[in-house]
Amino acid sequence: MTYDPLSEVINEPLRIDGRAIASLTEFRSREKLLHLPGVDTALERERLLKILNTLLDELLAGIERNPSKLWALTQFQRALVQVQLEDTEAREHFGMEIEHIMDVLGIESSDGLLSFYLGGL
Repeated sequence: MTYDPLSEVINEPLRIDGRAIASLTEFRSREKLLHLPGVDTALERERLLKILNTLLDELLAGIERNPSKLWALTQFQRALVQVQLEDTEAREHFGMEIEHIMDVLGIESSDGLLSFYLGGL
């Protein structure tokens, strides 16, 4: 049996109000991942942005109907699986964007989910 880090998540309800939705919407439209290190990061940034924006779209579409930490982290997991083989710097920057989303949603801890997929960053 394969370990699933979601099994360690302590579920709790989230308070999702208009302000949280507006913040997610604003963040979705904002430029992200601008400071990826390297000479030519355009393709890397494009690849990571697609994953990040898909995550934001999924959250915006469902978080009001599913206002729980476990539901949100399940959406995060789908994105994190896609970036776990990226280089360290890309994973680190992606993780910072995820942490911003967690702040918006009022999630204090990923209960090890980010560390599992991003390599303990």
